[in-house]
Amino acid sequence: MSSYSSSKLFNVKGKVVLVTGGSRGIGRMIATGFVENGAKVYITSRNSKECNATAEELSRLGPGSCIAIPADLQKASEVERITGILKSKESHLNVLVNNAGATWGADIDEHPDSAFTKVFTLNVQRVFTLTQAVLPLLREGASTGGQDGHTYKDPARIINIGSVEGLQVPPRHTYSYAASKAALHHLSRHLAGRLGWEGITSNTIACGPFETKMLAHTLKTSGDALMSTMPLQRIGRGEDVAGTALFLSSSAGSFVNGATITLDGGLLVSVRPGGEGTSAKL
Repeated sequence: MSSYSSSKLFNVKGKVVLVTGGSRGIGRMIATGFVENGAKVYITSRNSKECNATAEELSRLGPGSCIAIPADLQKASEVERITGILKSKESHLNVLVNNAGATWGADIDEHPDSAFTKVFTLNVQRVFTLTQAVLPLLREGASTGGQDGHTYKDPARIINIGSVEGLQVPPRHTYSYAASKAALHHLSRHLAGRLGWEGITSNTIACGPFETKMLAHTLKTSGDALMSTMPLQRIGRGEDVAGTALFLSSSAGSFVNGATITLDGGLLVSVRPGGEGTSAKL
């Protein structure tokens, strides 16, 4: 008889994880969750000093560990270097979290062509090239079970960090960013349909507002107004996104493939209390 105890369902102890952009913001939140639950986590960041400092700090949390691989993923050569380091240290990779990203905000009359090149390179193209490069490690990370040898007991996982701005027309002038996240969501589904046959799942976490450097200006200037539009009336916390990543990476999420999980406190489905379509009152 199967056991559904939480200690088994959500266990990621001993798994090998790579989190890009893991030194700050949502990437750091996710890396922290994995380390605190016993995983061996590699993080990348363009800022070498910050990357090393974060790895040292997270390793002290235990029971897992964190190793820094400073890298600028805008450069294709860095993908090869990261992959080379991983292959020299690990025989497999259980979880790849594609979190590193860039944004750009400018009025439509001023939004530069270069913004699309920079944002799409990091948010979409490098997700593909890094995934492609570490595929041999992910294939080794997928464990098989059953007599036919083709039933994947514990798939390897790809988790792509998307955005609600890729699911709706955003209120801000983030043309290149919103378009890149919509592209990432579709790329993630494409990967799921192809790689699922090899025991590798691909899912997206479409994040809403979280307290990150990327959203710092918005929260400072209009944070209260933003939260007033959200049914849960708060921004995302570290445990929210870490918990979702842990779910997708554990036995509890092993049958989830090709999904886009909206993690936004209900922002996209918000109906004002007392408004049409709800009986709630202020």
